[in-house]
Amino acid sequence: MIWPVKDLPVIFNAIMVDMETFRKWALALPDAVEAPHFDIPSFRVHKKIFATMRIRENRACLKLSLNDQSVFCAYDKTIFFPVPGYWGQQGFTFIDLKKVRKDMFKDALTAAYNEVAATTKMKKK
Repeated sequence: MIWPVKDLPVIFNAIMVDMETFRKWALALPDAVEAPHFDIPSFRVHKKIFATMRIRENRACLKLSLNDQSVFCAYDKTIFFPVPGYWGQQGFTFIDLKKVRKDMFKDALTAAYNEVAATTKMKKK
């Protein structure tokens, strides 16, 4: 199929998440703040990290539940993949921002936020 030239930006726009979009979506979540984590930007809720930006690698790292991690990674292991070693076993998951669809990334980001927000609320009680 040949796409009309006027449709190309819409098609490409649906597949890549840039860092500013990532930042905007993360900070739009309730009580989310941006803070440095060593040499990378992180996004936190109630002082706990739910996402980090890996600018040089054009990746995100999200703190997913193990169940969510398995679901997203099952979709495509070249887009969603566990962080190697211990951190990956705790749900930390890399996302290739050049390949991920915007809607899928937003779903994963929201899942990470909800996981961390729920955990911090339980600890406060």
